[in-house]
Amino acid sequence: MKYRKRPVIIDAWHIRDLLAAADADWGALPGPVKAAYEQGGWVFCPTELHIPTLAGAMIGKAGEMLVMGVAGEFYPCTPEIFQNTYERVEHPNG
Repeated sequence: MKYRKRPVIIDAWHIRDLLAAADADWGALPGPVKAAYEQGGWVFCPTELHIPTLAGAMIGKAGEMLVMGVAGEFYPCTPEIFQNTYERVEHPNG
């Protein structure tokens, strides 16, 4: 059988931007990332982000994307997979 991925809109951020914000201006982190960090298990390192995921702890590298799934879960995504899976959408509220 074949299946098509449902068209959903997700939030995603460049991990390098999150690392820079965590280092220089904690207030610049997106709200969902700050809230998840406060729940524990997240570690911001100079070149990577340690993230608790539904599949266990994962490491997101500076060149990857951090994706927040439809259930509020987070996971890192390589640039190649991200580019082949997602396209940018414009949101009326930014």
